[in-house]
Amino acid sequence: MEMTVATRLKHAWNTFMNRDSYVSRMSIGPSYGYRPDRPLFSRGNERSIITSVYNRIALDVSSMTVQHVRLDGSDRFKEVIESGLNNCLTVEANVDQTGRAFMQDIVMSMLDEGCVAIIPVDTNFDPEKTGGIDIETMRTGKILEWFPQHVKVRVYNDQRGEKEDILVPKSTVGIVENPFYAVMNEPNSTMQRLIRKLNLLDAIDEQNSSGKLNLIIQLPYVIKTEARRQQAELRRQDIENQLASSKYGVAYTDGTEHVVQLNRPVENNLMSQIEYLTSMLYSQLGLTQGILDGSADDKTMQNYLTRIVEPILSAIVDEIKRKFLTKTARSQKQSILFFRDPFKLVPVDKIAEMTDKFTRNEVMTSNEIRQKIGMKPSSDPKADELRNSNLSAPAESTPASTPKEDNNQNGEET
Repeated sequence: MEMTVATRLKHAWNTFMNRDSYVSRMSIGPSYGYRPDRPLFSRGNERSIITSVYNRIALDVSSMTVQHVRLDGSDRFKEVIESGLNNCLTVEANVDQTGRAFMQDIVMSMLDEGCVAIIPVDTNFDPEKTGGIDIETMRTGKILEWFPQHVKVRVYNDQRGEKEDILVPKSTVGIVENPFYAVMNEPNSTMQRLIRKLNLLDAIDEQNSSGKLNLIIQLPYVIKTEARRQQAELRRQDIENQLASSKYGVAYTDGTEHVVQLNRPVENNLMSQIEYLTSMLYSQLGLTQGILDGSADDKTMQNYLTRIVEPILSAIVDEIKRKFLTKTARSQKQSILFFRDPFKLVPVDKIAEMTDKFTRNEVMTSNEIRQKIGMKPSSDPKADELRNSNLSAPAESTPASTPKEDNNQNGEET
């Protein structure tokens, strides 16, 4: 239906029009120069290379698809349940985060703090009074205090625009602990030792590059008495004042004085310790440098996905299933599953071989393959059939009798 000019003028809207009256009618809350709900790293992690490791793992975990599903009688995936929980996991977790950004926030907070809380913010019923609830929005929270049946968490309140400390029951929030807590978050773990060494190296670098000249002045007399010591101190201050007040940093000394410049710091084994701790951390986690820079092969990536990504994702999924699905829902074959797209890590030259094997062995249809490689589905009904196209289609009805059989039948009749 084509809209007339009057209808367009009546329903037209421009986002730059009437903004002053809109702001004056309602309070929009406090403002910040940065995103207030963004997770902040602790214990100096934001100043070290550990942040890149955390971010790489969080990105790989959030790339997996997590869905609220229904299983069949054999506990196999049957269908996706269109619920508020599934919407939070796949589309929109809250007003600030998509489902993928929310999952990345969970992983980064868990790796940094060792434990993270998944808090249902908006629900259709009070979770403390009734077990069956439909979750509309979710957020991550930092656990501040532990109690026998409750936890005190710090979570961002998007209604007020600030973080608040609230006391919530353990039965209504998901509490996910880092599976690699002993390696990453223990006070004397390999990760924490590496972080301390990296911060110490940064402090030494800042001290070396602070603009000091590191000069030693040899005076022509022996400094043993207090008078000579005061005279040497006055001479040092005089050279400092000359360098500070000079435009080009030039000073003069006596002909009998000698100046020795320390142009390099004293050697230490700090860098060798950092290299040793880094290699030990990578071996304990199953990481390699090729995973971080993107040059790892298929076997290395498969090992990384199995030993790091899968345990972290399983811990998150199991906790969501345990806390946000009631016993009744689980008895109705509801569950939380995660899926990995096998085509993401496949090079182009192997896609044709994989698609041929999947279609020939009746694992995927042609349209499902076309969707994976970014093509539009075909309108041909055969493209949605799960059968081997290399074989002839089975006959729809019973085959007709052969001419020999007809002749025999006619001979018997005669």
